[in-house]
Amino acid sequence: MLVLPPELTHRQATACLGMLMQGLKVHREPAVVVDAHALTAFDTSALAVLLECRREALSVGKTFSVKGLPPALMGMAGLYGVDALLEPAG
Repeated sequence: MLVLPPELTHRQATACLGMLMQGLKVHREPAVVVDAHALTAFDTSALAVLLECRREALSVGKTFSVKGLPPALMGMAGLYGVDALLEPAG
């Protein structure tokens, strides 16, 4: 499981994406789950990071889902029409 930090704004986006991409390289399971429970401070950059991580996971034949996505971030995803791309982990 990949884990998001407590804060993911424009300032942390590049570093966080790099961390997630590194995690994907060593991730052996066919399903990639990102844990967003710790995420409390975010902006639209968090969506961009998650969508890029999803794109990369799918490009190597893995599934992608997010666990514990804050309702406000899911609402933001809905406003941008990308909420269906951030499937909640079961």
